[in-house]
Amino acid sequence: MSSLTKKRYTITSALPYANGPLHIGHLAGAYIPGDIFVRFLRLNNKDVVYVCGSDEHGAAITIRAKKEGITPKEVIDKYNKQIKESFENFGISFDIYHRTSEAIHHELSQEFFLNLYNKGEFIEKYSEQYYDEKFDQFLADRYITGTCPHCQSEGAYGDQCEKCGTSLNPTDLINPKSTLSGDTPILKETKHWYLPLDKYQPWLEKWLIEGKKDVLKSNVFGQCLSWLKSGLQPRSMTRDLDWGVDVPLEEAKGKKLYVWLDAPIGYISATKQWALDNGKNWEDYWKTHDNPEDDSTLIHFIGKDNIVFHCIIFPAILHAHGGYILPENVPANEFLNLEGDKLSTSRNHAVWLHEYLEEFPGKQDELRYVLTSILPETSDSEFTWKDFQARVNNELVAILGNFVNRVMVLSHKYFGGKVLLGSAFNDTDKAVFDELSKYPELIAQSIGNYRFREALAHFMNAARLGNKYLADEEPWKVIKTDEERVKTVLNVAVQIVANLAIMGQPFLPKTTEKLFQMLNINPQSWDKAGKADILPVDAQLGEVQMLFEKITDEQVEAQLAKLAAAKAANAKAAAPVTPAKANISFDDFMKLDIRVGTILEAEKVAKTKKLLKLKIDTGIDQRTVVSGIAEYFKPEEIIGRQVSILVNLEPREIKGIQSQGMILMAEDADGRLDFVSPHTAIKPGSTVR
Repeated sequence: MSSLTKKRYTITSALPYANGPLHIGHLAGAYIPGDIFVRFLRLNNKDVVYVCGSDEHGAAITIRAKKEGITPKEVIDKYNKQIKESFENFGISFDIYHRTSEAIHHELSQEFFLNLYNKGEFIEKYSEQYYDEKFDQFLADRYITGTCPHCQSEGAYGDQCEKCGTSLNPTDLINPKSTLSGDTPILKETKHWYLPLDKYQPWLEKWLIEGKKDVLKSNVFGQCLSWLKSGLQPRSMTRDLDWGVDVPLEEAKGKKLYVWLDAPIGYISATKQWALDNGKNWEDYWKTHDNPEDDSTLIHFIGKDNIVFHCIIFPAILHAHGGYILPENVPANEFLNLEGDKLSTSRNHAVWLHEYLEEFPGKQDELRYVLTSILPETSDSEFTWKDFQARVNNELVAILGNFVNRVMVLSHKYFGGKVLLGSAFNDTDKAVFDELSKYPELIAQSIGNYRFREALAHFMNAARLGNKYLADEEPWKVIKTDEERVKTVLNVAVQIVANLAIMGQPFLPKTTEKLFQMLNINPQSWDKAGKADILPVDAQLGEVQMLFEKITDEQVEAQLAKLAAAKAANAKAAAPVTPAKANISFDDFMKLDIRVGTILEAEKVAKTKKLLKLKIDTGIDQRTVVSGIAEYFKPEEIIGRQVSILVNLEPREIKGIQSQGMILMAEDADGRLDFVSPHTAIKPGSTVR
């Protein structure tokens, strides 16, 4: 359990690679949980810094650059901008979103390396590493794929199998292939500097097993234990790459720091930059103090694929360096699946955040709510568009939105938006207030234990409490006989709305902004939650605003159609190319007489679906050709098109029509046809050869 009694907190969310856009799996893994936690800390007036930034080094960047035909710098500039804007538009409240390409980060990363180097912490050794002869370069871990030796899954990387989560060395892979050339790489000798994780194993066992067994989530502790039981091995902290942080040694020219040495240091360099920008002392948030009570509480929010780096490698680096705090907790989440399949950037099977923000404008909190309610906290979970629709419509709209709307509308309708108190609170009112007062502590306990789904459920139960109270009291009926009672009922209801505004801030920040505007009060801190007098008598409410709108069937179908189109495109791309036919002689090829022709007339062949009757000017003559292209082309649209036509094919009768040749067509993997035509106008009768 995370102690919420500390005075200072350093909170990080995993640095996303600046090699592609964000999707909902990223949000559910590292960013929504971190943002909820940080917003809660701020509501409790804690001293907290929340840092993140683009991870702009490593093989992933150079792979993307090669794929897009641009430089690594162009890649990181493009995706850093997109990712940063997506976070801002979605409402993730980082204190700073930094970049590991900044000079302050390079300097700090090199300082870490030299600190360990000068202490003699590294093992220097020559080893054989994979080398791509065609590209004349050593291959970093992510440039090598193969079969995982543990789960037998294909497509494992040289540093990790993303299916089973096992950390690997490139030489562990079965049937390794270079991602650059597709060839089997060779082994070639090179020198690198290794961090002796085996040396730190006793310390890590004491710190993790003795110190974190009852702190870490079961899925996190289990993965750490598995690593330790397998026995830690030295891990290279340098790479033969042309992109990254330079190794600050004369003898290591041309080599770069291992991305998992420099990337987590990005948390520290980001904090240094934030401190410079805001007149703070960064060491307060990262360095140890004489009195441990003065140390900041470090918490990493990540996805399961980063557990080993944050629980073993980075703590070992911090420990070896000395003087730095260690993480109190690493509440990693499992994976989020999408519509019955794994999220996949390569297959475009994803809900991309920037596209969601464009297609569902103003609905940031709807996605936050649904993802929070299905967070993969200890096991994988699944997002479906139908479930998204149901949760928004049946919970946000029907419960929270409906309750708030009725309270506000009735208050304005009956009493001009004034908060009044008529008759004294009765036992029902007092029972409601008593129940309401329990929710702040329930939510706080759940957040403190990183059970954000549970915390959100408590919040929604408070909204259900308000809905039930209003439905039971029926002020729209009582107003006819007892106006004083209605004043009291709506007072109780408005106090519930005010409590929802306070307690909803970690989960639904944009919605609660609207709530505070409607209540005509400033945002309130957490210690005000659970109270029955947040709004005083005679307070004037603001204008009514609609909190949520229903998600329509048409919106859902459009999203499902996008995923289906991506799936179809993947299937098409993966379809095997028809093997080449047996060789023919050059003399046989020369027998073919292929000419450029122009379609003069076109009409459907009666009682057929596929056939068109074409009249073609071949330059030699005008002749009739029957072609099976009617499913793909309308007769009136192809008149005047130029085609390639085999003119010396033996005539054949098709549906009673004498066909005198064959036009050449290209057939795609899905059976779609297209003309093999010249790009510019060619005289009919010109030969194709």
